[in-house]
Amino acid sequence: MSSQKSTLPIHTKHIAADEDLLRQGTLNVDPFAPPEVYYGESHGPRKVGGKGRTYSAIEPSKSSVSAFKAPLRRTSHDAQGNTPRRYLCNVEDTLSTLLAREDTDHNIQITIEDHGPKTIQLGTAASGGYRHFDVRGTYMLSNLLQELTLAKKYGRKQIVLDESRLNENPVNRFARLIKDQFWPNLTRRIDGGNIAAVAKDPKDWTANPHPRMYIPVGAPEQFEYYTRIAKQHPELKLEVLYLNADPSNEEYVRDLNEAPGLLAVAMERIADTPDGHPDYRGLPFVVPGGRFNELYGWDSYMETLGLLVNDREDLCEAMVKHFCFCIRHYGKILNANRTYYLCRSQPPFLTDMALRVYDRIKHKPNSLQFLKDAILAAIKDYYGTWMSKPRFDPASGLSRYVPGGLGVPPETEASHFVHVLMPYATKHGMSFEEFVKAYNYGHVYEPELDDYFLHDRAVRESGHDTSYRLEKVAAHLATIDLNSLLYKMECDIARTIRAFFGDKLQIPPEWQAPGQETFEISSTWDRRAKKRRLIMEKLMWSEEKGMYFDYNTVKKQQTGYESATTFWAMWAGVATPRQAQLMVEKALPRFEVHGGLVSGTEESRGPVGLSRPNRQWDYPFGWAPQQILAWTGFLRYGYDEEAQRLAYRWLYMCTKAFVDFNGVVVEKYDVTQQISPHKVEAEYGNQGSEFKGVATEGFGWVNASYVYGLQIVNAHMKRALGAVTTWDTFKKMTEGHHGDAEQADFEAPTHVHVAPHVREAAAMRDGSTLPSPHNGQHDEVDVDGHEVHDQEHFHEAQSGDDFHGHEALPHSHDFEREHGPASGASSWHEHRLSLSGTESLTHHRNPEL
Repeated sequence: MSSQKSTLPIHTKHIAADEDLLRQGTLNVDPFAPPEVYYGESHGPRKVGGKGRTYSAIEPSKSSVSAFKAPLRRTSHDAQGNTPRRYLCNVEDTLSTLLAREDTDHNIQITIEDHGPKTIQLGTAASGGYRHFDVRGTYMLSNLLQELTLAKKYGRKQIVLDESRLNENPVNRFARLIKDQFWPNLTRRIDGGNIAAVAKDPKDWTANPHPRMYIPVGAPEQFEYYTRIAKQHPELKLEVLYLNADPSNEEYVRDLNEAPGLLAVAMERIADTPDGHPDYRGLPFVVPGGRFNELYGWDSYMETLGLLVNDREDLCEAMVKHFCFCIRHYGKILNANRTYYLCRSQPPFLTDMALRVYDRIKHKPNSLQFLKDAILAAIKDYYGTWMSKPRFDPASGLSRYVPGGLGVPPETEASHFVHVLMPYATKHGMSFEEFVKAYNYGHVYEPELDDYFLHDRAVRESGHDTSYRLEKVAAHLATIDLNSLLYKMECDIARTIRAFFGDKLQIPPEWQAPGQETFEISSTWDRRAKKRRLIMEKLMWSEEKGMYFDYNTVKKQQTGYESATTFWAMWAGVATPRQAQLMVEKALPRFEVHGGLVSGTEESRGPVGLSRPNRQWDYPFGWAPQQILAWTGFLRYGYDEEAQRLAYRWLYMCTKAFVDFNGVVVEKYDVTQQISPHKVEAEYGNQGSEFKGVATEGFGWVNASYVYGLQIVNAHMKRALGAVTTWDTFKKMTEGHHGDAEQADFEAPTHVHVAPHVREAAAMRDGSTLPSPHNGQHDEVDVDGHEVHDQEHFHEAQSGDDFHGHEALPHSHDFEREHGPASGASSWHEHRLSLSGTESLTHHRNPEL
């Protein structure tokens, strides 16, 4: 027992019979259960035949005097029997004491930047709170803060807390929180049950802000439904309106800014109301961060990759249906479902998303209809959005981000464009507000501003807002990212029509774009993909630099801006094996840093300072989508070692911030920063860092990148990540040393494991399977997690020792490669790979090709 005096109040009740029950481990609730179970159900009133987890639920015996027991021999403070240690905590008292001692910067977080004693004593449940043990270190103390905050949220006054929740392997804890807490807390629905909350728009700048629901003319059932809700609940002040038949008309969308509102998305029919009215429920979707209530475009695709790892195909299926609804009624997948986004789309991932989901639900009834609807929607989006003016550039044959819109983008913060607009307001003798209104309605003519906002809207549609790569030029650029996505879409549509719909897909009237044929065949889409690839190679590929560049359709030249989006060409299968080899040899070293891939090179970004501030999609920041797509691209061309190394770097950085900074998970990271990568100084700050006590949502695509990345790293890597071991240390310890001789090159573990979710990303169009570039084999291994914290303890983790007594959770997957259908084309490129998840083959990197 420690000689240090406990800082917590001593519990006076001590019942010997109940102590014996506690010591026998009758509190058999899973110590890693979700909080709603661990602090909710398991802490409720005691059920017959079971024991409640609150100490107050223990029924004292009628005798007020405990039976006499002979004193036990004193043992080591850290001695522990076979029974896992549990602590008895008074929630309020423990929380107050913990924060007073440890939270020295008073931000309701315990991090490495706090300077408290880094230790606190807790009484054990088995002793009724008399016997105390130390909880030490930032990680365990921050976990204690998180657990107490959650217990308080669930109304608990006193809890029995498993020590294994405090010293849990951080990789296991991070992944567990994503599955059990972050995804559920980021899930939304839009229907009458929550319309007051989700329809409320913090960007509603009107004089009378109130919830407004806009319904497309093709969904009268939703208009009737929301009208009934508005009548039944007048206190909501819900206004239900129909959209115009052409909801993307620029003047109409501008006028809607006077009454902004939420756009309807897909719903499902449920049992009628008691009075016989048709009733509906909104399909669920996952939002990027906790402050959002809207369905976002490419965020949803990235989240899908993680949700599928966590077996939440139900959410993924619902989000695909939402996108089909949007394309059918609004003409495109929207930036988000608010009226001011009606003219703006986002990077198109629908076909890959739908094929991945279909592969997981194909055993269900109507799954083929689900896939058909998604492909029909993608075809309509392809014609109506990406292959139509102004986005399509007929001179080059490539597409650009060029959304419609008039005036100042209204969704931005009020002060965002003050520095841009004030000189013009002064010029016209107007106040800022007067000038904005005059400019929006064409009462003043400023062509320079028109050009500025044309490119600003294009930057926002690209999803990369903001970056010097795109600033003041975005609408002129055929970007490598967009055209890689369209190439992938063309390949997916061709293969799906051929494989699932008899090589002829009939197009119903509701899915036809203007001028579209009534049916589609695969060969048409094969030719489109081949043509786009040839154009991209001619206009966007640089043999000297070994990477793809954006193409300026006005200047008719490459921009030369080095961006991590170059690796999207590998993700989509655009690159030849030889080009992929050059990208790995020449481009990759320019982007690889401590925490993975940086968005762009420092050289391309240029100097920054007060007059030229940093942009969040530039150096030194890294984003989850860039990591995910690059990993998958490297895997499909056989560069497993590179994919694993990059995944390790990213996962390490996320894990270290999680461990050192109270479980923080943020939107983006400074991937060059080793100590506090989550601290980002850019124009929009960093979503996810401002929380009190516990982070309950993380951030959507970072959550996805973490669980997706864990499917890529091998067993040794995952153990080292649990030890919060840097890549350099891991590399050194796995290379081995013989005297002063070091191996010059890193050798990946012999048994490289790539889980099926990821290996499914590698699928060739014909039936030939090429050998691995390493040894021609991909034997499965178990992936488990153990934790140590430095080089000295690394080999302990390799031997299977656990972290603070908690046994690591094994995790393994079997996989096999399946041969895809023959494509009927002759070029090497018909060996290209698909990320659909319906085929899984590896591709050999061949330097001779």
